[in-house]
Amino acid sequence: MADRYDQDEKMEEVTENAEEKQESKEISETQEQDNSEYEDVCFVCRRPESKAGKMFKLPNNICVCDDCMHKTMDAVSQFDYQGMLNDPQFQKDMDSMLKSGNMPNIRFVNIADLQGEGGIPNKQKIKKKKKQEQPQPVLNIRDIPAPHKIKASLDEYVVGQEHAKKVISVAVYNHYKRVATGTMDEIEIEKSNMLMIGPTGCGKTYLVKTLARLLDVPLAIADATSLTEAGYIGDDIESVISKLLAAADNDVEKAERGIVFIDEIDKIAKKKNTTSRDVSGESVQQGMLKLLEGAEVEVPVGANSKNAMVPLATVNTRNILFICGGAFPDLEDIIKERLTKTASIGFNATLKDAFDKDKNLLSKVTVEDLRKFGMIPEFLGRLPIIFTLDGLTKEMMVKILKEPRNAILKQYQKLLELDEVKLDFNDDALEAIAEKAMKRDTGARALRSIIEEFMLDIMYEIPKDDNIGRVTITREYIEGNGGPIIDIRSNMLLESGE
Repeated sequence: MADRYDQDEKMEEVTENAEEKQESKEISETQEQDNSEYEDVCFVCRRPESKAGKMFKLPNNICVCDDCMHKTMDAVSQFDYQGMLNDPQFQKDMDSMLKSGNMPNIRFVNIADLQGEGGIPNKQKIKKKKKQEQPQPVLNIRDIPAPHKIKASLDEYVVGQEHAKKVISVAVYNHYKRVATGTMDEIEIEKSNMLMIGPTGCGKTYLVKTLARLLDVPLAIADATSLTEAGYIGDDIESVISKLLAAADNDVEKAERGIVFIDEIDKIAKKKNTTSRDVSGESVQQGMLKLLEGAEVEVPVGANSKNAMVPLATVNTRNILFICGGAFPDLEDIIKERLTKTASIGFNATLKDAFDKDKNLLSKVTVEDLRKFGMIPEFLGRLPIIFTLDGLTKEMMVKILKEPRNAILKQYQKLLELDEVKLDFNDDALEAIAEKAMKRDTGARALRSIIEEFMLDIMYEIPKDDNIGRVTITREYIEGNGGPIIDIRSNMLLESGE
């Protein structure tokens, strides 16, 4: 009797220890799940845990939500495998497994075919929202640089465009004051979305990239040419926010204070004289209205279009700054027509060719001109700040070559420094490069292509000869009438010794 009593006590101790281990394991798993940075996503319906609720853990880190699990069980219950489903013990075991969330040895799919955790790529995982004990503003007003400091930083990278840099600095400063404070004396401040108009190669995209780098906020650059109405081949309008979410490392709170730059916005203008459905023009403008004004939109995570295999995240666009930019070709003709229409006959008539040589004709643009171009008034009304960028002159081209912090000439000088060769440019050579670039009429992009042409032979020949110490580019070499001036290292040492 005593031995049997001792055995019973040992069995109870073993059982208690096993139960304690199981409880500690469950607690550690729960804590690990709470401390994990990303949410669990249902393998079947792709909904995150914040929307679908509690998840059932299956082998190979696969998660299935409660709804999908019960739907699967209902589908299985329609078939009776050898009377198993009518067995009370089987029903009891299934109920206990469903309550505990442990489903051993059940395979819905071929586990070997799955890659990663739950078959979900890393770029499609959704970060959990951070729990804050006290509501704190996302930005502090004292940390936001003043407009003159923003402009001074832009001056180091962007040549000219003084008016555009001043406008964008003030608009960004006001926007982030609005984000930091929320409301001021119960007065809600509206968003300061911007529309940039300027010829190709004048620095629209480069200006926004530099701005986002200075402010250290997530930036998404989208192309309006690929956007189409929902249901058609192409990117949905929500894909713009999806790119911003990816730039913020799938952190919704960080994405909700980012910047979205939509390039080539002039390509979604209304099509004229067309009988087919305008799926990439006016309908895209109408679909973007809610994004510009501020609304909660569901966007796919890690993909451009919504489908059953991609998780969705809800992003509020109320505090996202939208900057639209476009070259708007043929807009100058619309401006000319308006300016010369006032008095085309009589003593006060304006000559039709009076504005042909005006380089800054785009600066005279009005909302009426943009409406005539094909932009709908509701879209323009949500872009209150409209400004233009100047076309590049020859003097600006020369400054772009040598003045910015990462100027093109400085890049090539650095490349040759690695070969211990000094690269110099004559002032006449810089003017010759600028003149060639002006003829191509593609803005600052032409400078790089021109320099690539005449630097090809130099970059090819210099590594052959270790005696070359300095190369000087002349105007004659740019125009094809001569060659560069090459100095030997020994001669350079003698000159420095003298």
